[in-house]
Amino acid sequence: MSFIKFGTCSWKYDSWKGIIYPEIHPINYLEEYSKHFDTVEVDQWFWSLFGSKVKLPGEEVTEYKNSVPKNFLFTIKVPNSLTLTHYYKSNEQNPYFLSVELFEEFLLTLKPVEKNIGCLMFQFEYLNKQKMQSLQHFQLKLQQFCAAIPGNCPPIAIEIRNPNYLNEAYFRALNDMNFAHVFLEGYFMPPIVDTFNKFKDYIRSFTVIRLHGPDRKGIEKISGENWNRIYVNRDEQISRLKQMIMEIKNKDVNLYINVNNHFEGSAPLTIQKIKKMLDTESSQLMNF
Repeated sequence: MSFIKFGTCSWKYDSWKGIIYPEIHPINYLEEYSKHFDTVEVDQWFWSLFGSKVKLPGEEVTEYKNSVPKNFLFTIKVPNSLTLTHYYKSNEQNPYFLSVELFEEFLLTLKPVEKNIGCLMFQFEYLNKQKMQSLQHFQLKLQQFCAAIPGNCPPIAIEIRNPNYLNEAYFRALNDMNFAHVFLEGYFMPPIVDTFNKFKDYIRSFTVIRLHGPDRKGIEKISGENWNRIYVNRDEQISRLKQMIMEIKNKDVNLYINVNNHFEGSAPLTIQKIKKMLDTESSQLMNF
């Protein structure tokens, strides 16, 4: 039986008080969050490459384990030390790019939450010709990595930010490696519904939808980073997304929907909106 799990991108926002957090101090944000949602995206470990040094998760992993119920699942962005081809703002190659040794070390740090991992997401930046020769070269690097990592590691999903990489060769390669695709809404990527409609036959065991807006700085300015209401209405996008979600459900594919504040202004309120639309759709189908 497949599932659809809704969650937010990160969780520690004071401006969510009154929406999902109570007005009390002190507060275990993740514990309170898990009373409302059964999944969350962990992005704090993504920021890992500092000069030539790599920072991996620490004691907070056990704290997270103790803060959530048994059925709670994390979708975790792997460290950017694994996904950056070069150091930021540099022509120097990153020696840790798709390092199997570093990946295995990262998995060890996640031991306390291993039963609560829904998937690991590899977020790659836009790979220009200076960073990656071609899609074929990228696929080769992924295939070599896939062949060398432990067979019992958590499910893996790949996020790319090259629109021209979205073709049948890419999706076939992911299927061959048993990796999933991350549908990213935003960051100059084409609408995810259009991408899904082209390549839906390649979406199999699970997938991830990440809802980001097209203008991060713009919505931060409008909101003042006070994420307690909708600032940019995206009902039209959500209406199209509704059909995509229903099709994925009918394909018996597990789906994680990770919503960012930058999509509309308040991730929890956007999730409420999507769920309401889906409930309405389901009611209409039952009454048809």
